[in-house]
Amino acid sequence: MQPQPAGTARDLRRRIRTRRTAALASVTVLTLALSSSAGSGHLAPDPGSTTAGAGPLTVARTAALAPCMINGGASVQMSEGLPTAGGYSRSTGVVRALTLMIDFSDAPGRGSALSRYREFFPQTEQWFRTASYGRLDYRAETPVRRWLRMPKSFHAYGIERGAPFEPGYRELVQDIVGAADPAVDFRDYNLLNVLITPNAGPSALDTVLSVTFAGNAEAPVADGVSVANASFVYSRQDDGSGSYDRTGYRVLPHENGHVFGLPDLYTQEGGGAVGHWDIMSEDWGANNDLLGWHKWKLGWLDAAQISCAATPGTREYRLTPLARAGGPKLVFVPLTDRTGYAVETRARGGNDEAVCRPGVLIYKVNADVDTGMGPVTVYDSRPDSGGCTRSPNVHAELSDAPFTAGETFEDPKKGIRISVTQPDPGDGYRVRVTRR
Repeated sequence: MQPQPAGTARDLRRRIRTRRTAALASVTVLTLALSSSAGSGHLAPDPGSTTAGAGPLTVARTAALAPCMINGGASVQMSEGLPTAGGYSRSTGVVRALTLMIDFSDAPGRGSALSRYREFFPQTEQWFRTASYGRLDYRAETPVRRWLRMPKSFHAYGIERGAPFEPGYRELVQDIVGAADPAVDFRDYNLLNVLITPNAGPSALDTVLSVTFAGNAEAPVADGVSVANASFVYSRQDDGSGSYDRTGYRVLPHENGHVFGLPDLYTQEGGGAVGHWDIMSEDWGANNDLLGWHKWKLGWLDAAQISCAATPGTREYRLTPLARAGGPKLVFVPLTDRTGYAVETRARGGNDEAVCRPGVLIYKVNADVDTGMGPVTVYDSRPDSGGCTRSPNVHAELSDAPFTAGETFEDPKKGIRISVTQPDPGDGYRVRVTRR
């Protein structure tokens, strides 16, 4: 990778932040509408799956973990609480993703529809396999192997910022169902991916059109099931790093994260609250994983891999890197029934290719905060350092956030002290949690 002039990287970051900020209001409106109707309908579960229920229903739980299963109020949109509300696609076992490619008379598909499909697959399938330690068997299927031409021009639908409840967007969804229904039995799938020709609408650097319906009560019905968990991807974002062909697909795992019930972690300040530590915060640039909290939320961790530090006293815990299967992964320190501190180890490996300072990541989870409004905040062990990453458009300041041996995070008001005591074999760490 050739180094970029600082000004160029800065300009790109500014453009990315601008497009995210510009889209935030409409995306927030979208998720408010979507989440408030969660549970109203979804594509039918895969009849061939051996894993029953959605990821939220299979979340690890024991009596010891109960105090750490924080939850938000009923009005919170895409809450970080456990378990996830109903209505979303399951996130464990076999999940069949119907994937369709569409174009328009004023934006005809360039190249073959299958070449568009291959921009995202099999990379998305592999990303989920790695992130879930094999617990999510994500299977993309494309029974219609050509561009599906919509009956109206893209301009005629009036889609500007990806807010799907505008009349034009509802009409587009109806037209997609109408075009695909003769060749597709929607009952066979758990979620829908719509890959739109990239020349429809502006560049992803300028504005966000990619968007997700999740638990949508107003979704069209096809073959007797609501098409209620669907991700729409327009152009992909080229971050200028030279890795576009390798990492540009990651907008789809981000959008599918919403289908599984995960909120946006970026805010009006871009990735300033979480940085590159979760794909729900930054889905551009170098590859990155999900937070341990999200892996618990999605049913990818066992109860034995999670510790709940809910009682007064001091206890030491061992944590293995999140990128590696097996071993203890997460310590949660509840503050109230809606908030708490999460503690995990991050090191380079798996989906975490951008980690430049391995260590113990500490962040606060607030289940009472809406998507896109900062439900998660990462604590920076080196504030104002400028970070350690050289990857363009990775949020630099938080890239060196992890704590290492001899360093301590403290919340005096709550009587919480989290100390990293020593490294553990295999890039793991031991942490000591004290609470009054």
